[in-house]
Amino acid sequence: MINGMSICEYLGIDLEYIVLGLVGVNLLLFLLIIINMVKTSKLKKRYKKFMADTDAQSLEDKILERLEQIDGLVKSNAENKEKIERIEGLMGVTFQKIGLVKYDAFDEMGGKLSFSLALLNQKDDGFIINAMHSREGCYTYIKEIIAGKSIIVLGNEEKEALDMALKYK
Repeated sequence: MINGMSICEYLGIDLEYIVLGLVGVNLLLFLLIIINMVKTSKLKKRYKKFMADTDAQSLEDKILERLEQIDGLVKSNAENKEKIERIEGLMGVTFQKIGLVKYDAFDEMGGKLSFSLALLNQKDDGFIINAMHSREGCYTYIKEIIAGKSIIVLGNEEKEALDMALKYK
């Protein structure tokens, strides 16, 4: 008491407001306790389900099994990466672009038995095979292609086959 007054009177606060405030805080705490109990119950159920029919040794075995699987996946991934790098290296030298033109070389035989075949790699290096079929026989020529160009003059069909190969996707 201060000068014959209670603290509530001295501060100018009604005692009813303090009681109502404390009741409100208690209700809030009660709600928080209920929420915490529900969450704890759910966690216990999940834990019991996880631990059902297991002991520490079997859990350790499961963990070790998973770690071995992970190690196997890491090793397999490294092997696959090496294989992919090797395949990508080979892709640069394999023939990937193709152009084929069939024609009648001497206009004396039907069926377009002559052809020009262009085969190129990624860098547009390769060759053109030209096979000309006549009544006397078949004559085959090959011309080297470097960077999409030939140092030897190409015939119309050979140019067409080369253009097809250069545009091949």
